[in-house]
Amino acid sequence: MAEAERIIGTPDITGAESGEGAEPERGGEAASPEAASPEAVTPDGQDTGATAADVDAEAEAAVDRSPATRRRRIILLFCVAVVAYLLDLGSKMLVVAKLEHQEPVELLGDWLKLDALRNAGAAFGFGEAFTIIFTVIAATVIVVIARLARKLYSLPWAIALGLLLGGALGNLTDRIFRAPGVFEGAVVDFIAPAHFAVFNLADSAIVCGGILIVLLSFRGLDPDGTVHKD
Repeated sequence: MAEAERIIGTPDITGAESGEGAEPERGGEAASPEAASPEAVTPDGQDTGATAADVDAEAEAAVDRSPATRRRRIILLFCVAVVAYLLDLGSKMLVVAKLEHQEPVELLGDWLKLDALRNAGAAFGFGEAFTIIFTVIAATVIVVIARLARKLYSLPWAIALGLLLGGALGNLTDRIFRAPGVFEGAVVDFIAPAHFAVFNLADSAIVCGGILIVLLSFRGLDPDGTVHKD
């Protein structure tokens, strides 16, 4: 009899054990992170915002604003300015000594000549009646560049400002030291393309620096290295 009860009771025990084993499985399924944690899936808008913020932070961190970087940019600015200034000054001294009051020298036939002229106006011979005004403008440009140099971390801006500074100093030197008098001096021009105004190397440096600044502004790059994406 005991043997029969043992045989009959075995399926119940087995079923109970099976039920106890199945219960944790259902609990395990309910505890699945994918099913029980709706916050684990981040909305697309939030992911995009976080990514954009991370990109902006990385771009800001990529700008090296250390004092050493600023010193290097300022040194580059003044090196470019000195080179532009010396080239302009040397070319004008040579032109005054060798070409003034002489026949124009043809470099490319009638397309390009060297012809020494005195210009009391602005670049390319404009505004000859406003010599003093252009002198003040040149001096103001130099002051503005000096102020911008205090927060200069961009290499292209250092080159552009150096060209502007060298060109402005070149023509300002003529305004101060050449006849007819201080701040009224006539600038020496000598590069004479066909069907165009006569100019000098200082004018060329100013124009090249201005074009570079316009391009940098269109790209959204500031002198301090900040890049605007809008």
